[in-house]
Amino acid sequence: MALEGLIAIGAGLAIGIAAAGSGIGQGEAAAAAVGAVAEDKSLFGRALALAALVETQAIYGFVIALLLIVFGAGMI
Repeated sequence: MALEGLIAIGAGLAIGIAAAGSGIGQGEAAAAAVGAVAEDKSLFGRALALAALVETQAIYGFVIALLLIVFGAGMI
């Protein structure tokens, strides 16, 4: 019973910390991308790709949380 609670806390921390870090990075990357596109319109595609790259950190946290819940609780 206590193990399932710790798994839930770990999953929550995994997604929470990853999402917070991703949000901070996304804000900085998007601000730089907007500045670059304002100066040169041809950089739009490259700036969009680099701004989206930061979002993968939150996806990794989500995958870790899912792995903790599925495998940690002994469901599989």
